[in-house]
Amino acid sequence: MTKPEQPSLIRLARENEDDRPDPSPLDLGARVRDLRKSRGWTLEQAARQAGLARSTLSKIENGQMSPTYEALKKLAVGLEISVPQLFTAPKAAQVSGRMAVTKTGEGAAHATATYEHELLAGALTKKTMLPYRARVRARSFDEFDGWVRHDGEEFLYVLTGAIRLITEFYEPVEMKRGDSAYYDASMGHNVISTSAEDATILWVTSLV
Repeated sequence: MTKPEQPSLIRLARENEDDRPDPSPLDLGARVRDLRKSRGWTLEQAARQAGLARSTLSKIENGQMSPTYEALKKLAVGLEISVPQLFTAPKAAQVSGRMAVTKTGEGAAHATATYEHELLAGALTKKTMLPYRARVRARSFDEFDGWVRHDGEEFLYVLTGAIRLITEFYEPVEMKRGDSAYYDASMGHNVISTSAEDATILWVTSLV
């Protein structure tokens, strides 16, 4: 079977994400100081934990010397972290307060031959997941141009009706209202309705 292009709804969401700037170089001395203080240790205590001289640790924290790899290993062991974590900035503890409410029928519509998608939370940019509601028109695998597949992972929740989830590596699964599935979206997958009426499902696709 030919491989179709990934659903344009997902492709457009990915293309609309702005490129993130490269992070600034990490200040190793400040990072070591922050790690020490987060543990409530004095210079003497941290130096003792790492097996380093107090003066050596002080110079590292103040950027007055570049530690050898051996010193870095001792620091990592003393702080109970890995060496790469010494050079990894902590995630900022901040609340963005972002929120988007999509009332029924207000999502951006995107129809295909097999699904009717309604994009949810469309007002938010730089999302890490793409939520959308879909009405499943298809009744047979033959209605698809081969497998649907794309990057990321996907969560599916049946809202109404009944469906059959058909995947590349597993036996088809019959699902009804309230059932859900989580799967690798790069694996071929298709959904068809098996109820008299078109089933509706909630899909959430990761964008990272």
